[in-house]
Amino acid sequence: MKKSKSIIASTVVAGALALQSNAQSGEPMKPASSETIRPFHIKISDAQLADLRKRILATNWPEQETVNDYTQGVRLSTMRSLAHYWATDYSWRKIEARLNALPQFITNIDGLDIHYIHVRSKHKNAMPIIITHGWPGSIIEQLKIIGPLTDPTAYSGKEEDAFDVVIPSLPGYGFSGKPTTTGWDPQRVARAWITLMKRLGYTKYVAQGGDWGDAVTEQMALIAPPGLLGIHTNMAATLPPEVSKALAVGGSAPSGLSAEEQHAWDQLDYFWKHGLGYASEMANRPQTLYGLSDSPIGLAAWMLDHDEKSFEMISRVFDGQTEGLSKDDVLDNITLYWLTNTAVSSARLYWENKLAFFDIKGITIPVAVSAFPDEIYQAPRSWAEKAFPKLIHYNKLEKGGHFAAWEQPAAFSEEIRESFRPLRSQLN
Repeated sequence: MKKSKSIIASTVVAGALALQSNAQSGEPMKPASSETIRPFHIKISDAQLADLRKRILATNWPEQETVNDYTQGVRLSTMRSLAHYWATDYSWRKIEARLNALPQFITNIDGLDIHYIHVRSKHKNAMPIIITHGWPGSIIEQLKIIGPLTDPTAYSGKEEDAFDVVIPSLPGYGFSGKPTTTGWDPQRVARAWITLMKRLGYTKYVAQGGDWGDAVTEQMALIAPPGLLGIHTNMAATLPPEVSKALAVGGSAPSGLSAEEQHAWDQLDYFWKHGLGYASEMANRPQTLYGLSDSPIGLAAWMLDHDEKSFEMISRVFDGQTEGLSKDDVLDNITLYWLTNTAVSSARLYWENKLAFFDIKGITIPVAVSAFPDEIYQAPRSWAEKAFPKLIHYNKLEKGGHFAAWEQPAAFSEEIRESFRPLRSQLN
């Protein structure tokens, strides 16, 4: 199932010297060979951090919104609170040290450098899993679940539930390379992830994703390489054709929906009418978003206004309330985008994508679904059963939203453990 540690160690050592010259910049080197795996270390310069603070303090603020709610977008009070904390109390060095404490690597796949975290469990027979983030997320979304998955006995779990965890940065995101040509759509990313798992020596594994991570993971399932045993999604594509068609034309809900299905329709209808602005702009004109690379406050506001439930939660955080995320959590992610200058390069994934995001794709391998209440929509069991003929796990959770692994790491980790237990017998 796994490549021997000696082989992996020799592969890593082969690129270690080449990495030393770029260790201070956090920028990947060109690979010595197409399959070289190089260790990666982040060290952002003091000058970059000073420039960030200077730009935050120099923000040219607009006037306050003319309503007393969120209907005109991110409220001025929220952004001023965020900016004050970002410029005075926030420390990038904390998350930098946390990331550097994890095994990070770069490898070149299909002509592009791919950055990833790879943490092996100390437990025998750990199940390999590749976990993919989305937008406006990053590898930071998954940091809280690495411990519970790789070392379950330290988190009220069982040894037999252990995972080897691989968390790559999407092309154009974080410390992965930025595509210089077209074609890096979810299907191509899925093929790259299959190559990555093979390169790491995994012959049998599972995959997980939400947001773009779901799109990539479902494409992996459609390719169905022999080693992919099953997938888990927390943002499942389950829309029946009649529902998808009605949403696309701004029509009414199809007749005969159950209460659970009607709730999902209401969530989707609201999102289609009020929440797709960012996606439409990035899908049509990602290069126009120069302001996101020039203004950290502009970038932060753009990233916060993703979905209403997440936005409301983050607003409460900066009002001083305790939520699933902290101020540092939110700013760790935004700062990663800023320091890597990936606002525009990450947006191009929307332009590249030609998939109907939530439509049924025809997956035939085992699928597990965790339906969180504050996701863009909480996929009903009835739709999941129709979309995935080999549905091995379905659960409606009581708390959590779009960034489920980040917001509710304990519940999310348990969902992963439970979802893939039926497949563990196939590892040997």
